[in-house]
Amino acid sequence: MSNNPYYGPEGHGPYEMINIGDLLLEDGGAIPDCKLAVATHGTLNAAKDNAILVPTWYSGTSKIMEQVYIGAGRALDPTKYFIIVVNQIGSGLSTSPHNASGAMVGPNFPKVRIGDDVRAQHRLLTEYFGLTSLALVVGGSMGAQQTYEWAVRYPDFVKRAAPIAGTAKNTEHDFLFAETLNEAITTDPGFSGGHYGSPADVAAGLKRQAKLWTVMGWSTDFFRANRHKALGFETMQGFVDTFMTGYFAPMDPNNLLSMAWKWQRGDVSRNADGDLAAALGRIKKTFVMPISHDMFFPPADCEAEQRLIPGSELRPLASIDGHLGLFGTDPQMLAQLDANLSELLATRVN
Repeated sequence: MSNNPYYGPEGHGPYEMINIGDLLLEDGGAIPDCKLAVATHGTLNAAKDNAILVPTWYSGTSKIMEQVYIGAGRALDPTKYFIIVVNQIGSGLSTSPHNASGAMVGPNFPKVRIGDDVRAQHRLLTEYFGLTSLALVVGGSMGAQQTYEWAVRYPDFVKRAAPIAGTAKNTEHDFLFAETLNEAITTDPGFSGGHYGSPADVAAGLKRQAKLWTVMGWSTDFFRANRHKALGFETMQGFVDTFMTGYFAPMDPNNLLSMAWKWQRGDVSRNADGDLAAALGRIKKTFVMPISHDMFFPPADCEAEQRLIPGSELRPLASIDGHLGLFGTDPQMLAQLDANLSELLATRVN
């Protein structure tokens, strides 16, 4: 276990660490005493039918979900709903390479799939919170991958689903994108096969990853419109050095690699013997919400899957901020998202 002050309640809290017991993994092995970092907002009603699950994305934690998506008067309103934000395994808050111990520490952390996260969350919701259903599962990027996995794996549990800027089965194109992010880290000599002393030893690799995210996470229109200035940076170089590099620099590289491995292999068709149409055919009421200028999960990829989901609706979110519009940088996109989620939550389901 390594001590990284970046991960903790000071920057990412409040949250509760909940031990769900030993978690057997789909690719073999197990995580003993798997702990999930969980933040809740609002109150569970007597009928226990007002719960909403929000899983986290790559590099993100429950704090950004709270800051960007949850609030009174919003679609995710804690005065109406009991909102449960679960930090994914490997995020740095839940059990992860950097905070594991013994044989699992660092580069020896076992391979975790999206399905493992969802099974862990299901155990949390049923055994700890006593839930038998969710009014909604909603998440962006890797949170969308988990949303799809939930809706396919537990279709009777999930009344509504809202995957944002993500796909049910990762594409070869996106797999290669993520591979470049991984290589930015692993090719840094300071990475030392995952046995570095601190993220500072891998500073060059983390900076390369930040540059790749800048290129692909935003959009060409974002650059053309000089959107970095609207975000408070006079120059693009300042934006890269201060905002993007500053974001990734304190993160544990092994944590990022662990999350990227499962991101690359997200695939709900594993639940249906490789038949994607059959898997997606299980899903109930769903709004699929790609971001118009997303280069990681382009709208066309999302639409191709949405057509396989009976009764679903494609609700693109217009924003030149691209994939990283998920950070909440475009108020107009957030307004579109809130309108869609409010409509979805008002829809009666069986």
